[in-house]
Amino acid sequence: MIDRNYAEYAWEQTAALLAIDSPSGFTESAAIWVKQAFEKLGFAAEITTKGGVLADLGGKAEDDGLLLEAHCDTLGGMVSQIKGNGRLQLTAIGGMRPENGEAENVTVYTRSGKTIEGTFQLCNASVHVNGAYGDTKREYAAMEVVLDEDVSSAEDTRKLGIEVGDYVCFDPRTRRTASGYLKSRFLDDKLSVGILLGFAKYLADNHITPARKTYAHITVYEEVGHGGSASVPAGVTEAISVDMGCVGDGLSCTERQVSICAKDSGGPYSYEVVGKLIDAAKKTGADYAVDVYPHYGSDVEATLRSGHDLRHGLIGAGVYASHGYERSHMDGIYNTLKVLQGYLEV
Repeated sequence: MIDRNYAEYAWEQTAALLAIDSPSGFTESAAIWVKQAFEKLGFAAEITTKGGVLADLGGKAEDDGLLLEAHCDTLGGMVSQIKGNGRLQLTAIGGMRPENGEAENVTVYTRSGKTIEGTFQLCNASVHVNGAYGDTKREYAAMEVVLDEDVSSAEDTRKLGIEVGDYVCFDPRTRRTASGYLKSRFLDDKLSVGILLGFAKYLADNHITPARKTYAHITVYEEVGHGGSASVPAGVTEAISVDMGCVGDGLSCTERQVSICAKDSGGPYSYEVVGKLIDAAKKTGADYAVDVYPHYGSDVEATLRSGHDLRHGLIGAGVYASHGYERSHMDGIYNTLKVLQGYLEV
């Protein structure tokens, strides 16, 4: 049975990756970090043309390959307007909801490489001044980035090097509690990248060569819908997205379990693959739940839509408050590792 120490390693890698800002389209630093992390474990890895990372985890049979997909891109914002008062209006990157980012610290990345701090606030954010504070709908037109610089005009802000199109990254606020809960923005899906690195370390430490050729593809445009649409190696017949498992009303998964998705908004997953994932969970004693996600799409669905002929599945550690300040648990990591071990029979 895979040792729980690999869950600890997975979280260490997750926390390190969470410290690297990487909203969709602004992922180069994160991708380089991921590539080097796989290489440190002894696996060949490359940056794809699109900017993702493809790592070869070894394997014997090359005609029945398995592709494990996770993504290191996150939600975020982009400057859409520099306002007359020097503050910034944003447009969302991915499903970043304005009400969920309210009062969060942010970093603006300029094209010159300079970074500038600020806070994402409701316009006229002082409760003692704004009598309509509680009634104002939180939407991007009603929100702004207040820069932590002495600016009062668009000209002042442009002198800092800020322009339309610059990325604005939200503070992840990563922490682990004494009880094993993991809290951070962007556990979706950096937690799963950490899990795949934990699994890769398990293979490397134990000198395990999988029976089937196995790859990890860490994608960089999942949050905008086309992350897994390319870079599928020849011979791959199955792709499994390792992404967050949904936790919420109507679902049975908790943060301490691994979720196996039977269907999401894109339709059902391969009946065969889902069955094998359930069998793997039972065989390894993983605490799991099977759920249907009402509002969800994954990398492997993008893979299928791009024309690849393969079977697909989706698993992930349970994550609560998705696309917000998310929460999971060390047990969720460990149970996901167990399913991967059982599925690959290693």
